[in-house]
Amino acid sequence: MMKLATVPTALSMATFESRNVTAQIHLIRHGHHSLLGRVLCGRMPGVELDELGCRQMSATAEVIERTAPLAVQSSPQRRAMQSASIIADRCSRAVEIVPAFDEIDMGSWTGANFADLAPDRAWQSWNEKRGSTRPPGGESMVALQKRVVRHLEQLRELQGVIVIVSHAEPIRAALMHYLTIPLGLFYLVEIDAASISTITLDGRRTRVSCVNGEVTA
Repeated sequence: MMKLATVPTALSMATFESRNVTAQIHLIRHGHHSLLGRVLCGRMPGVELDELGCRQMSATAEVIERTAPLAVQSSPQRRAMQSASIIADRCSRAVEIVPAFDEIDMGSWTGANFADLAPDRAWQSWNEKRGSTRPPGGESMVALQKRVVRHLEQLRELQGVIVIVSHAEPIRAALMHYLTIPLGLFYLVEIDAASISTITLDGRRTRVSCVNGEVTA
């Protein structure tokens, strides 16, 4: 199986022009922050966007504005709420906090450096068997997937565009459910900072039309 969006898809503003569908869900990962790629932040408090992250979300907001979203929803984590606020302000919407799209609970690994985790056998097992293991004291990918899909299915009967700003793991879990990819193959689905992935829920039909899309100015 090919890795999805190894090179992010470049998205123009025309890509997101509103379409006559039941519900079009844009899953957006928060923008860049200074700990990205170095620290397993999870639900660690106080993680905020840096200057790059703010620029990324401003560009994303410019694109999303054209879709006239019905709602802008967000994980309760600070970096996601900041990102959602930039989009919501541009679209004249309030941010709705949605716990179902909170970051995965990484338990005792929260705040650890990736370099320190690398030799940990439990960490290695987690990365080899995401579908059957969980972080110590944390949340399994199965539980995460259930909560995000449950929320998305509640949006199925809506008519219009919904924006949900979240994190790599919740977005990845949602996409893998609708693409029928086993959780153990999580590494096939890349979700970069400020990327947009789109799921269309049209009656009983579901279509994933974009994975890890990169907004271009």
